[in-house]
Amino acid sequence: MKKANLLIFLLLPLFCLAQSFKLKGKIASETTPLEWADVSISNSEGKIIDGTTSKQEGSFEITIKKGSYKIGISLLGFTDYEKEFTIENDTDLGTLILKENTTNLTEVVIQSRKNTIEQKIDRLVYNPENNVTTAGGDALSAINTAPGVVVQNNAINILGKGTSRVMIDGRMIELTGEELNNFLKSISASDIKNIEIISNPPAKYEAEGAGGLINIVMKKGARDSWKNTTTASYDQNKYGIYALRNNFFYNKNKFRFSASVNGKAGYRNITEALDMYFAEGPSKMKAETKLNEENVSGKIALDYDFSEKTTLGFQILKDKSNPDFDSDIRIDNYNAQNKLNNYIINESFLDRKTDNQTYNLHLITKLDSLNRKVSFDVDYFDYNSKFDRDFIANNYAADGSFVDVNQSGRNLSNQDIDNLSFKADMEHPLEAINLSYGAKVSFTNSKSDVVFYNTITGTPELDANQTNQFKYTENNQAVYISGDKKINEKWNFKLGLRLENTQTKGFSETLNQETQNNYFKLFPTFYTSYHKNENNSFSLNYGRRIRRPNFSLLNPFRVYISSNSYSEGNPFLKPSFSDNFEFAHTYKEILKTSIFLNSITDGYGVIFTANPETLTQIVSRENYFKGINYGIGETYSANFADWWQSENSLYFLGSDIKFIKDINATPVNGLQVDFSTNNTFSLGKATKLQIDFNYTTPYKSGLYDTGYAASLNIGFKQDLLNKAMQVSVLVNDIFNTSYLKEDVSIVNNVRQVYSQNESNRFARLSVVYNFGNKKINVSQRNFGNEEEKNRAR
Repeated sequence: MKKANLLIFLLLPLFCLAQSFKLKGKIASETTPLEWADVSISNSEGKIIDGTTSKQEGSFEITIKKGSYKIGISLLGFTDYEKEFTIENDTDLGTLILKENTTNLTEVVIQSRKNTIEQKIDRLVYNPENNVTTAGGDALSAINTAPGVVVQNNAINILGKGTSRVMIDGRMIELTGEELNNFLKSISASDIKNIEIISNPPAKYEAEGAGGLINIVMKKGARDSWKNTTTASYDQNKYGIYALRNNFFYNKNKFRFSASVNGKAGYRNITEALDMYFAEGPSKMKAETKLNEENVSGKIALDYDFSEKTTLGFQILKDKSNPDFDSDIRIDNYNAQNKLNNYIINESFLDRKTDNQTYNLHLITKLDSLNRKVSFDVDYFDYNSKFDRDFIANNYAADGSFVDVNQSGRNLSNQDIDNLSFKADMEHPLEAINLSYGAKVSFTNSKSDVVFYNTITGTPELDANQTNQFKYTENNQAVYISGDKKINEKWNFKLGLRLENTQTKGFSETLNQETQNNYFKLFPTFYTSYHKNENNSFSLNYGRRIRRPNFSLLNPFRVYISSNSYSEGNPFLKPSFSDNFEFAHTYKEILKTSIFLNSITDGYGVIFTANPETLTQIVSRENYFKGINYGIGETYSANFADWWQSENSLYFLGSDIKFIKDINATPVNGLQVDFSTNNTFSLGKATKLQIDFNYTTPYKSGLYDTGYAASLNIGFKQDLLNKAMQVSVLVNDIFNTSYLKEDVSIVNNVRQVYSQNESNRFARLSVVYNFGNKKINVSQRNFGNEEEKNRAR
């Protein structure tokens, strides 16, 4: 009781509010509970004052003030339901039965698609199911269609925020960068219910992720049913990629089970160019890489209801990839008169294997009829990456005659990451406020080694100066408290505070060097929304975030990219912090205007340093900048006709970055415009056409001046066999203009221009086949059996 009183005191401003009561109930058909039914509450004047949607078991709950109201319920395929009631205390309406309605189905379907984007107090919810371009695709391609989200150069970014972390059903994925993208490619887009874009995450979630969080909410089988979905697809770019995915769901009485197996094979072509303009003359590199896309992944999840109040479940997830590649690199070296002096042919072969597995055990218990609920999670994550890279660089004169072997070597690396975490969350609704609080502890161990052999003589010789073993540990303890309150028909508030205490230690055995960093930080969050009238609503939010370095970036030793370029880590790299503000206005739930700003301190990033003396490039990481990013964004959703649905966004972005470390460079800042439009055309009851286009202007930010990017995608989907089968065709990035081009930086007075094309232009043919218990309602599935898996870099 003392603890509850203390928590109330900490959030005292939210307690000075009018008395409200909880209204709850369940929605069902004649046979099964109904999920995703729209529930609205109207006052005596017929004005809608609140609303929600029913959960998987058909339940709903709304907090309203004392008075007389009317409840309205609507759901695709059922007759609308209305009932008047009076509330003077917490009220349970019991089970409300909806009757099936098979008339005017086409009109209802069109109406139901209006909720492709839904704005909540702390997140934007995007439903990708209607976008034809995601058919037969994966989770990464689905994320790329979300409004305000860009996937480029192995990074997932919320526009104006920066690099984002990704969760599945509220549990953090332990991967970032290329490893994260490969994992997301193993998840079928057809199994995603919606994608939550959380630019300022609540206190419940880790503070990690300066660019916010993206939460993928998976589908789940309906009650008393089973379902199997098989997806086969073929992508054709320069090479071909085959993918086969199978997902099985079973839900009967107290038992829920799901299993998935995904496989992919084939190759992807990557082309890169790097021009460095030295005083002695330019050096121009071109590389072409054939990347192996082989991947196998699987997932098993089980939940069992021991009683109406207690559920126990576990999940096992496994992912294995062999991203080997062969790379051919040519480096042309010119003199000051721009005449070819010599060139280097660099052949590189990489044998790489990655393997990761995640285990989760969770327990959820409802404590009483007031919806107090406690949940416990234990997560274990294991990641292993091994690579063996051989390269040889031969030097040739301008006339093509062989001169000598410029460099020859073998680079081996191994990285193991283990993470164990324990988490407890409590939902504690009180009469005056909905309270939640919890705690989490995590323990991370990372071991990595880099071994380099000089093979220029033909006999491998260990180079001790380029060989290292690095150990890193990170322990984190966190507690949080959050409270939300609906004051009246117009005002909502939500406050939160998260405390994180972190201890890190890195040790280089070769250098006999140890680095430690301990820090205790507070991460407050604040949200408020004002519903002025039926047409206009406003929201304001603030949150503080942290961005921790990936483990691999802390190893101080180098890995060769080519004979004149290598990458090295920094054991002294520290986290960066950001303060994020956003104000938004929504008009008729179709037009949203948002103004945002985030302030960054101790920002870290990649620096491409060209050495004029050795004519080489060093790729390093430093805490070298601070500054602000700002912008204004518009999203517009419209049905221009019964057969045409359109989702559009327009963002104006700017930056003011300053360097806090002397890197012999001058910051550049400017404006960026990002436009996207996604259009779905219904050509009949079973046929859809999708036309998507996005464009980003050239922009300047900090160290980099980046060229434009654009993409035109056209997709077609045909439903067959009473919608049991879907056949889709997609042509992505038709004009091959979405790749990173002309990324310019000037360090040491050397201008460097980099481009990378990862074969975003491709054609895809996919077939999806569903079978199982016909009682299942695909639009009502909600596969969710993963939670926050602790982070890995």
